[in-house]
Amino acid sequence: MDRKQSLNTRIVIVFALMTALVAGFFAIGIVATVHVVERKLTILSLGGNLHRLLLLESPEQWRHRPEKSELFFAQDGRADLNLAPSLSALPEGFQEVLFEGQPYSAMTRVVDGRRYVLLRDQVSLKQRERLLFSVVAVGFVLSILLAVLLGWLLAKRVMAPVIRLARQVHHRDQLLALAPPLAPDYANDEVGELATSFDQTLGRLRAALGREKMFTSDVSHELRTPLMVLASSCELLFENPSLDARSQAQVGRIARASDEMCQLVDTFLMLAHTESRTSHLGTSASLKEVADALADIWGKLIRDKGLAFIYNAEHDSGVRYNLTFLQSVMGNLLRNAWHYTDQGFIRLSLLEHGFVVEDSGIGIPEEKRNAMFQPFVRGDEQRGEGLGLGLSLVQRICGHQHWRVDLDSRAPNGCRFSVDLAPPGGPDQPFPG
Repeated sequence: MDRKQSLNTRIVIVFALMTALVAGFFAIGIVATVHVVERKLTILSLGGNLHRLLLLESPEQWRHRPEKSELFFAQDGRADLNLAPSLSALPEGFQEVLFEGQPYSAMTRVVDGRRYVLLRDQVSLKQRERLLFSVVAVGFVLSILLAVLLGWLLAKRVMAPVIRLARQVHHRDQLLALAPPLAPDYANDEVGELATSFDQTLGRLRAALGREKMFTSDVSHELRTPLMVLASSCELLFENPSLDARSQAQVGRIARASDEMCQLVDTFLMLAHTESRTSHLGTSASLKEVADALADIWGKLIRDKGLAFIYNAEHDSGVRYNLTFLQSVMGNLLRNAWHYTDQGFIRLSLLEHGFVVEDSGIGIPEEKRNAMFQPFVRGDEQRGEGLGLGLSLVQRICGHQHWRVDLDSRAPNGCRFSVDLAPPGGPDQPFPG
């Protein structure tokens, strides 16, 4: 699996790898060059010393140790110069050998059928090579560390305008119509072109959001008039004594649907003003006040369906919330439970800063649970009512009000929706009592 890394890290890694490649190439070149030069010098030095020994007038002037680090051997010479068996088979010229367990450089000459060998121990040579390797290794490591440091400083400097641009784009104020353009703050380079592209995209996004808000406001406003006509007509029909029980039930159903539509219109109007933050100017109510009102409405409908309605209102903090939003969230959850529960119970429980709606309905499959708050997603596609927008609206309101809604399954069947209302003092949150 590919690992996701920041651009800063990538620049530092590339800088370090490039430096490692170059430094490694030069380190290998230095070591190889020094090794070749040392070998050439050793060949010249040993060859010259052996030639001078052979130019001496008599074998009595030969010494077994011409110099401190050298050993001289001569075939058919003096007893102290006789060739050791391991040296008698050496070919003529230069080679590296082991003599008595120690490494030596050897120069061999054959003159008049006699073999002469001059050895030089490699102790000082190995010491110089180890010192060279140490210096090269330390230099390589230091170059890598320096490359990482320089790469970090360079990446920080290079990425500074990109990071600043990302923060500006991420800031939600950039979606406002009065937000200043981004491009003038940057040079005429790749980052400037990116800022220009963001300005163009943000402009189109602002226009689209403006059209959406205007459309939502206009449609919601225009719906008020027919809904008021429906509500007043239902009231007049209720006062008609000639209506039978079935007709009154149908009128009651129309009246409830009209009330729900009015509530949705108010909710959409408030959500349309999210950016201007005018939603907190609406009517406020406590959690228990909203729950009591909805319990009266939905309790009767739930019992009429043959279900048990349990209402636990022991906890009430007295904190006041936006009436329209709280009614919409709680009402949609109760409606959802009523719609998908055919037997058993529906329970509404108040908490100190929230509430829970539980049911013994058909439940929600595990594979659909994460998608239930998306628009047009329904728990049971076989049921003909509803468009799958209720839970989506609940999620949208909770996100707007900084509330939290969670969905869990109940054993053996059913759902549990819990809504956690943020504590007092947060933005767009509880109203002061």
